[in-house]
Amino acid sequence: MEYNLYINGASVATENHMDIFNPATGELLGKCPVATKQQLDDAVAAATDAFKGWSVVSDADRKAACHAIGKLLEEHAEELARLLTEEQGKPLNGVGSRFELGGCQAWTHFTADLELPVEVIQDNDEGHVELHRKPLGVVGSITPWNWPLMIAIWHVIPAIRTGNTVVIKPSPFTPLSTLRMIELISGILPKGVLNVVSGRDELGQWMSEHEHIQKIVFTGSCATGGKIMASAAPTLKRLTLELGGNDAGIVLPDVDAKAIAEGLFWGAFINGGQTCAALKRLYVHEDVYEDVCDALTEFARNMPVGNGLDENMVLGPIQNEMQYNKVKGLVEAAVAGGARVLLGANPQEGPGYFYPTTLLADVSDGTRIVDEEQFGPALPIIKYSDIDDAIARANASDNGLGGSIWSNDMDKAKVLASRLECGSVWINKHGMIQPNVPFGGVKGSGIGVEFGVEGLKEYTTIQAVFS
Repeated sequence: MEYNLYINGASVATENHMDIFNPATGELLGKCPVATKQQLDDAVAAATDAFKGWSVVSDADRKAACHAIGKLLEEHAEELARLLTEEQGKPLNGVGSRFELGGCQAWTHFTADLELPVEVIQDNDEGHVELHRKPLGVVGSITPWNWPLMIAIWHVIPAIRTGNTVVIKPSPFTPLSTLRMIELISGILPKGVLNVVSGRDELGQWMSEHEHIQKIVFTGSCATGGKIMASAAPTLKRLTLELGGNDAGIVLPDVDAKAIAEGLFWGAFINGGQTCAALKRLYVHEDVYEDVCDALTEFARNMPVGNGLDENMVLGPIQNEMQYNKVKGLVEAAVAGGARVLLGANPQEGPGYFYPTTLLADVSDGTRIVDEEQFGPALPIIKYSDIDDAIARANASDNGLGGSIWSNDMDKAKVLASRLECGSVWINKHGMIQPNVPFGGVKGSGIGVEFGVEGLKEYTTIQAVFS
């Protein structure tokens, strides 16, 4: 099946297409349109023209439109979930495609009800000053392949809720579900308010350079985020960049290993580890090290990995060959360097990019799988004896997206959590995000925040009105 772009309220064909394959089977799933620079210009022009009307639509009408989008997502949830599973690989059940579509609906409805009222800065005999928030214009959204639909919603809904218009570009690895979703929800909006273009990596550069795009919101790798920042600099675009993480978890010696095993597993292996804020490095105190290794191994070995269309599967394949080879190479290097394999590390021949759930013990900082973000189903477990040393090692990363402390002493855990250099810290869990809580990273993990009122503000500019 050939898919089309969606520009200015109409389906737009392209001369060239890319083949998109199912990562579980290797079978051809569909053909993704490859937009030309002129078609990107057409989309930006449509969004620019639509902004004139959408930016002055009443707040109540924009809120109603967002709620209507949420309802439509519910009506088409199963269709989109199945396409997402076929394209991305994640299972339909569990923390998979149906979960992702549920997240799309929840974030849409919550964001629809957020308000940015006029703030009165001053009201006295010397004068009255109000702070108004105004939309920016055309927002360019560039989304990744790991949570393609939910992250698209994270970008699109706050943009249109605040009166902006959007041109969105999905990842070339998972474009089809986004093309279909945007086609569906665009029908609720005036033509040109929401447009989708797809193609190869140069399309993202064209967007970040485009003089008529006022803001880029990007979720993806640190390296690509840096390139976007450089490309956007000449036009002084606003940026929200949610980039990679190498999240550390620190387990204190007072834990019950069996009680935390499930939380550790899902913190690390949600979406097969293909999540920016997943647990990527686990530091465990020497007193409970073997207990935690044993409990986590016992829990993980019972989690089935397979084709996500099988309702019994819990985890699916790695999404693409490039990422598969990266994970495989990191694990092989760790094992060659002396890592103890607790589970996995033995990929089987056959179709699909299936990599087994892998736990590696007796690794240390300086090993590539500890120092680099693996972004896949492999977790290094590192022994420590001194908590100050563990905190220092956790903070030694260039990234700072999330982190976690695991302990039965909540007061102590909160003190230690405050010492971690990251945007979000969880206690006795990892990676759980909420639409009412701002989310973003420090250091190399990004600029700006998403979610809640603070995230909504990032799609506006301020204007002070004196009277």
